[in-house]
Amino acid sequence: GRMSQHGVNGSAMATTRSTQTSAHCPVCDGRGMRDVSDVLRRQAASVNVPASLTSVDFMQTTAAWAEGLARVLLADSLPRRWSHVQGVGARARTLKPSIGTDAELLEAAAWLHDIGYLPQLAHTGLHGLDGARYLRDVQHADLMLCRLVAYHSCAVIEAEERGLADVMTREFAPPPQHLADVLTCCDMTTSPDG
Repeated sequence: GRMSQHGVNGSAMATTRSTQTSAHCPVCDGRGMRDVSDVLRRQAASVNVPASLTSVDFMQTTAAWAEGLARVLLADSLPRRWSHVQGVGARARTLKPSIGTDAELLEAAAWLHDIGYLPQLAHTGLHGLDGARYLRDVQHADLMLCRLVAYHSCAVIEAEERGLADVMTREFAPPPQHLADVLTCCDMTTSPDG
């Protein structure tokens, strides 16, 4: 049977015949036909349901996830550390245009670099290693993010002094130097109060 000019017969690929001419309906073609192949996408968009996230979209949410996690872990328990982390995260965010494809990852590392200070996570006393272990084992975070947290601000030197360098290098490979340098810069140029 005939359908209204904007009806769908159950198939997203359906084409319906208009009961009016295209002069009366700007979305119908000259034959009175309307392509409704995008109806499912339009319905999802109309209720703000995102399409499945691509890996690029997922990476664009990494910094926000990291900020939220750092807030939950540090804001109440270690407020001064949280102030510092906010400053480091803000500094990393300002560098995003210069960093390129690793910008989200670097900002996420800036937000999470000091979570290992949380007493519940401090198993070795080396906060970079403790934070990286938590991110890897509990949060199942991206391995490069864990590596950045583990090695931030020349942590390998402290690891050597504490006899933990072998442990750290067994568990986490050093991150690319250019990323480690930017994270160290963000950390070292931010005061303890942010």
